[in-house]
Amino acid sequence: MISPSEIFHGKILVVDDQEANVSLLVRMLGAAGFDSVFSTMEPTQVCELHLINHYDLILLDLQMPGMDGFQVMENLKEIEKGSYLPVLVITANPEHKLRALKAGAKDFLSKPLDLAEVLLRVHNMLEVRMLHQDTKRLYDRVVAEQKVSERLLMNLLPNSILQHLKGHPNVMPDETLADTISEGFAEVTVLFADILAFTTFAEGASAKVLGGVLNDISTHFDTTYDPYAKEIINTIGEAHLASVGLSDSVANRSIRASRMALGLVEAVQRFNSHSRYKLKLRIGFDTGEVSPAEGKRVFFRDL
Repeated sequence: MISPSEIFHGKILVVDDQEANVSLLVRMLGAAGFDSVFSTMEPTQVCELHLINHYDLILLDLQMPGMDGFQVMENLKEIEKGSYLPVLVITANPEHKLRALKAGAKDFLSKPLDLAEVLLRVHNMLEVRMLHQDTKRLYDRVVAEQKVSERLLMNLLPNSILQHLKGHPNVMPDETLADTISEGFAEVTVLFADILAFTTFAEGASAKVLGGVLNDISTHFDTTYDPYAKEIINTIGEAHLASVGLSDSVANRSIRASRMALGLVEAVQRFNSHSRYKLKLRIGFDTGEVSPAEGKRVFFRDL
């Protein structure tokens, strides 16, 4: 919700070629508590001023010499593309009301001005404008978080799956990885390895030591066994999960899985050789069919 103080702090620009009208509106709004009220009698300056100050509301007279209010709104659309045009038009001509709304104005005031109506419409328009801005900020944050999630997903997926996702012919340009269709494979080998009694080990080690241990083992394995590292789903805690042959035509899946398992063992043995900690691994792998998930078009695999 938008607080009353936010509304009264909203930046307002009054545009009219008549000094008396400008002075009247500025005094009315100031007396009501709106503390950021600005004005100009030059319609040609409105866009430049808006680019600099980002007004929350523009009170715009329609009938002005040189450049009328309709042309001002057309110019504002060029700098507020895809956004909310915060214009409240002021007119003495009833025929201009519908045309102004079609041109992009969000509301209108009729001359002669009624104080209560002016304050109510200004208050309501500022509230709508600020709600629109909050919604846009929330949307932008959700989009940014979704991109972060996709980057994390890319880091976790084996390279072969990732490349398959990127080149999938059924993915539309505006779709994300989470929208990609699911698939199945006739035969895939999955390798899983974890450190035995890791919980006990973790309870006696600091976070710095713990992170160093996992990083040392993972880094040694990933850099030493690069031919197979492309199949690895990154280290998650004390676990290392890898897949062999997913999305690839690989005949020697079991052999490659065994080599990867030996690589993990060697990485742990290397760590043990220069550490007072003596770690042990539990390793297993299995080969079987991968079936696609039912329902939503996502890239799930149920083993």
